[in-house]
Amino acid sequence: MRQFLTIIVSVTLAACAPATDRQEIRLGTAALGGAYYPLGQGISSLVTQHLDGVSMVPIVTRGAVENPRLVSRGDLEMALTNADLAFFAHEGEAPYEAPLDVLAAGALHPSVLHLIARADGSFSTFAELRGKRVALGAAGGPTVSLARRLLEAHGMSLGDIVPSFLSYSDGFSQLGDGNVDAAFALAGYPAAGVLQTRATQELAFIQIEPEIMAQFVADNPYYYLVDISPEIYDTQTGSTLLAVPNILIVRGSETADAVFNVVESIYSNLDRLQATNAIAQQIDPSQSTDLPIPLHPGATRYFDQQ
Repeated sequence: MRQFLTIIVSVTLAACAPATDRQEIRLGTAALGGAYYPLGQGISSLVTQHLDGVSMVPIVTRGAVENPRLVSRGDLEMALTNADLAFFAHEGEAPYEAPLDVLAAGALHPSVLHLIARADGSFSTFAELRGKRVALGAAGGPTVSLARRLLEAHGMSLGDIVPSFLSYSDGFSQLGDGNVDAAFALAGYPAAGVLQTRATQELAFIQIEPEIMAQFVADNPYYYLVDISPEIYDTQTGSTLLAVPNILIVRGSETADAVFNVVESIYSNLDRLQATNAIAQQIDPSQSTDLPIPLHPGATRYFDQQ
């Protein structure tokens, strides 16, 4: 597989390469309909506009779990993923069989674990999910992975609920129709699926005991807590939700100069993306130096200069 990012070094040193000579960087996102693809479109546009001789293309993938594998194999040059999955990939922990060649290129927006039920339902806490019908997102996706850990923290497993492996939009649609009792989504906020269901149905957050949340974050330091106000989804009360940073990843074997050029083209022009993408407004570049996997040396050089 071609080492596109390595090729970028020579391309960017050339003056005004002809359009026909533009090199392509593939950026792994996720399925259409989530936050990753439109954010990936915006990032790709920044790179294409501001890095001479290069075109970045957002690629539809199976999402955050698969993206580290695709980057490590060289099927993608860069990708978006959750920080916890990046950590598991870097360390070779489940769901990955061995350490993967991935490093961080920069921080992106947070994803929060939406735990949503109908406001007229018969339960309101995570501990009451036993026996309930729960939409968990796509099988093998990041929501399922985090849900497993939360169930374990409550002395339960997937066998204690009736799981449905649906897309986020389908899961929340099924919640609105009463076909499931709860829907989960690890996604940026506001999440389109939640907003669509809220337009026709009163919703409520499923609450987790503060002591359990605090211990969970202590045991899994790549997560943190975010307070969501009632105004976000027009609910009666807000909630404290688990959050995980999203990060941009790249193969560790790429050259420092190549990665520096790409990272600079993104983060030096981030305000342009934030002007048109609400999710991008939540990106805090300063968090790039406090991620659970190491920064690529090229990214380190860029953020050290800021």
